Amino acid sequence: MRSATLATFISLRNRNYRLYFIGQVISVSGTWMQGVAQAWLVLRLSGSGTLLGLVTALQFLPILVAGPWAGVIADRVDKRRLLLTTQSVAGMLALTLGLLTVTGAVRLWMVFVLAFLFGCVVALDNPTRQSFVLEMVGSKDLSNAVTLNSVVVNAARIVGPAIAGVLIAGFSLAACFFINAGSYLAVLTALYRMRPDDLLRADRTPRGKGQLREGLRYVRATPELRVPLVVMAVVGTLAYEFQVILPLLARFTFAGDAGVYGAMSSMMGVGAVIGGLATARRSNPTTTTLMRAAMVFGFVILGVALAPTLPVALIALVLTGAASIVFMATANATLQLRAAPEMRGRVMALWAVAFLGTTPIGGPIIGWIGERFGPRWGLGLGAVATMSVGLWAAHALRPRSAPAPATSITAQAAADLESPAA
Repeated sequence: MRSATLATFISLRNRNYRLYFIGQVISVSGTWMQGVAQAWLVLRLSGSGTLLGLVTALQFLPILVAGPWAGVIADRVDKRRLLLTTQSVAGMLALTLGLLTVTGAVRLWMVFVLAFLFGCVVALDNPTRQSFVLEMVGSKDLSNAVTLNSVVVNAARIVGPAIAGVLIAGFSLAACFFINAGSYLAVLTALYRMRPDDLLRADRTPRGKGQLREGLRYVRATPELRVPLVVMAVVGTLAYEFQVILPLLARFTFAGDAGVYGAMSSMMGVGAVIGGLATARRSNPTTTTLMRAAMVFGFVILGVALAPTLPVALIALVLTGAASIVFMATANATLQLRAAPEMRGRVMALWAVAFLGTTPIGGPIIGWIGERFGPRWGLGLGAVATMSVGLWAAHALRPRSAPAPATSITAQAAADLESPAA
């Protein structure tokens, strides 16, 4: 029992990652609070599911447009210093939205602008943060650290929306934005207190022409990277639109308020924590596990879409959260372990584009479907798309066995090009 527990949290033996982990626990809770408050603010100002999808799209548009270039930057610079900058700016944006809301000056276009600016920060922050995990813990503990980080995000999904629902109902939307602004201090403190000499830094990629094209060619020549990225693009576009579809489901399907939406997000978080802790001991993720997780994920989303009552929907959301954490953590670790060190920032930038950057496309689509035909149809579309792309990926990778992690661009690309399946 003791050994199993130690294996579940093994990456926390690393001091730098332990500091980062604690900072994330605090900061991500604030981020979820702001997510709930921002969605409810847009609905309060507009009453439109389409506009809710649009503001979500604006928030993720910079990732879609500039994400690949952000990965090039992440491969070139000191990741810790860059994160200090991005986290500081994100905190200032949250503070601005809080001030606009509490003074009554906020207008819908202001939310759009701030959402877009926050997306610009995330476009640079995400690939840097994802690849920074490997610098903190090394390849041996990477899968565990990625899973624990996902557990933190989803544990915060339990705490953040629940607190947000209470604050919105009893106080104001602005309180959520102010608390989120303050929560960034936890991450900044953790980054400042790290020991830079203990980081396992990869060699920085020198400036040069064609580095973005080089990264795209590398992914194209590597099926173990290309196929999961395609899966993430489809799932990210049509299924991971919960910030759009759950408020609509809460308000229009179950006639609920912000508290119901918070409960839905929290139930997904409960399931994600359970699923994450159950999978944290896995150290060798495979593409087979990833495709199976996609199939199960689609199936449980369909269960939410078909839920006849709110209690049944909440139970289905627990299962959805568990399936989502297995899918996300497996995909993240698979890509990082399969990518060559000098390409990792660019690969993880493409992960961000596939997972988050597709929201500007999927957000308005799912929002429009939810408003025009009903939220259940929006969920159903995501479920069918996820199961379908999982079947396709299983077929696409079936002839291949899982390779060892790449050590260089040349070795990995050559192996893939020599294989008939490539």
